Amino acid sequence: MNVSLYQAAAALDANIQWQQMIAENVASGSVPAFKKSEISFHSVEVGLLGSGSEKIAAQRHASILPAPTISTNFERGALQGTGSPSSLALDGPGYFAVQLPDGSRYYTRDGEFMVTPDGEIMNKDGYELVSESGQPIVVNPRNKENISVSQQGIVSEGLQIKGQLSLFEFADQSVLNRIGAGYFLPPQDVQPVEAVETTIAQGQLEASNTSSATEMSTLMLALRHYEANQRVIQITDERMNKTIQELSATT
Repeated sequence: MNVSLYQAAAALDANIQWQQMIAENVASGSVPAFKKSEISFHSVEVGLLGSGSEKIAAQRHASILPAPTISTNFERGALQGTGSPSSLALDGPGYFAVQLPDGSRYYTRDGEFMVTPDGEIMNKDGYELVSESGQPIVVNPRNKENISVSQQGIVSEGLQIKGQLSLFEFADQSVLNRIGAGYFLPPQDVQPVEAVETTIAQGQLEASNTSSATEMSTLMLALRHYEANQRVIQITDERMNKTIQELSATT
């Protein structure tokens, strides 16, 4: 097994994943509360495994290959004022819950909501915002400017309380699976708990925690790594070709 060739090929594959991750971060940078992905590399030892003397011989052919791990950075983005009463930002580690038509739930920090013509509060994808009562919060759609949301999530229209939003937290956010650019879904064995360290800021949105300038700089670094491993493959190919020619000349 040509170790250097395998190592360079594995590095090229890892660099492709790195560039794809950067592209997704840049493309989703304008999504409120988007959480960027980050990549880390570790080494894995690979080779043919045998038994007894075969195992010892096989270990001589093992090689160290780079393996990427992609994770989500849950650092909070900056809060930005919008002036819209339907914009809600979370101050703390909590999440809104939105209910899909099939009854399942996604969790999100994207607080870009709207009031439908029927007066229901939904997000931009048409998913219903979950309340503590489990029922839709209905307001007067012609009186949207008079709707207020307290720090604790109580929705009022003037002096009339319309309901209270449910906020959730996870003990370990790293277990959450990303669904699209703005949603998260926990594993089946992980249940959220009521948020106790999170408040709501009305008229604001949380910005994404990614920077286009930083991502473009990282992209240039990824491209340099890719080019370097391409060069390793080219050199290895030239060396193998030269060896084959020399062997052919001696036979």
